Amino acid sequence: MKELVDKNVFLTGGSSGIGLSTARLLAAAGANVVIFARHREKLEAALEQIESRRISAAQRFACRPLDVADHGAVTAVMTEIVQSFGPPDLLINNVGRALPRHFEDVTFEQFNETMKTNLYGAWNTISVLVPHMKARGGAIVNVSSMAGVIGVFGYTDYCASKFAVVGLSEALRQELRRYGITVSVLCPPDTDTPGLANEDAAKPAETKALSAGARLMRPDDVARELIRGIERGTFMIVPGGEGKLAYFMKRHAPAVVDRVMRRGIRKAQQ
Repeated sequence: MKELVDKNVFLTGGSSGIGLSTARLLAAAGANVVIFARHREKLEAALEQIESRRISAAQRFACRPLDVADHGAVTAVMTEIVQSFGPPDLLINNVGRALPRHFEDVTFEQFNETMKTNLYGAWNTISVLVPHMKARGGAIVNVSSMAGVIGVFGYTDYCASKFAVVGLSEALRQELRRYGITVSVLCPPDTDTPGLANEDAAKPAETKALSAGARLMRPDDVARELIRGIERGTFMIVPGGEGKLAYFMKRHAPAVVDRVMRRGIRKAQQ
């Protein structure tokens, strides 16, 4: 945590959930933190919480309203904050949206919005900020999901976007290594956030059956594992024991994972 003292952190999706928990921990570690999200009121309330965790009067904090799916807005806002705050030492792309539905019920408009938010949002911030980070190095963390490594019933558009985030991160890791920039990807399991509550209300019966009994992680616990992974230079950061087991099984025994999921889906359909 000492390595985070006086470091500049830019964090999208920082007004709630995992993003807010991470920002509070980073402030408590001595970092300078800028958070971005779409709604100013939520941002300003979150910023008060983050500032309350400061350990030094020299720390700096800021927030900016931003829709990361809007490339023009990202370019303007990120350029302005770099000029006034300095370039980031750590960029965390934490924005994501999910609306679980059967594939036939996913409209092109929903698919397009999901991809623009989850994938383009990460691409937009990285493309603007990497030129500013190259001179002194740093770290980038892209938040994917367990649904970014395991295809899940009801999440066709979401899985497409989050699998793409993993691929983007793997390729980017190779390209940015020469500049001293590390790249990691966070794949959290179900976490007790406002976003998950919205998802639960929309889930098809089969999706609910697959997630029934799963232990919800707390945002603070995910945030702690995220920061630990950054410090260790871990590429694939998978929080929680259940998440690590699911990731291991998907890599080494995918047929078993598929069989278990098919069993749950059939039961719900019957």
